[in-house]
Amino acid sequence: MGLHKISKIVALVLGVAGVLLWGMLMIKGDKAVIASGGEGLDSFLYVAYLTFALLLITVVVFVVKGILGGDVKKTLMSVGSFLLIFVISYVMADGVESFTKDGELVTAQASRYIGAGLYTFYILSVVAVVAMAFSGVKKLTKR
Repeated sequence: MGLHKISKIVALVLGVAGVLLWGMLMIKGDKAVIASGGEGLDSFLYVAYLTFALLLITVVVFVVKGILGGDVKKTLMSVGSFLLIFVISYVMADGVESFTKDGELVTAQASRYIGAGLYTFYILSVVAVVAMAFSGVKKLTKR
């Protein structure tokens, strides 16, 4: 049996379990779940944890398989360029200690990481748009 069929069967089983647990929660109602201290949520969360763990293991296995089976040099160059963009974003970001709407403190370091993540997103978005435009122009000029 192929890995694709196995993953489809596992996904179906977990999906059915999730739907059944969701149905049980809907039948009980919000007040019954709150009154029971969230006991009905435990089994629902276990299915979610199991699904997440299986997904994470599958992704890691296929990423490692792809890296080892493909061109390692290109992979390392891609990872290195992503890290370079993140370092540039981190240097550009400024960390300012502030408070949330709830009154919780956001440290300067956390603020700097958030800013770095936003700058990384902006830079990668611009790179993606430029790459798509370049690809479109290249296709038009080839004809």
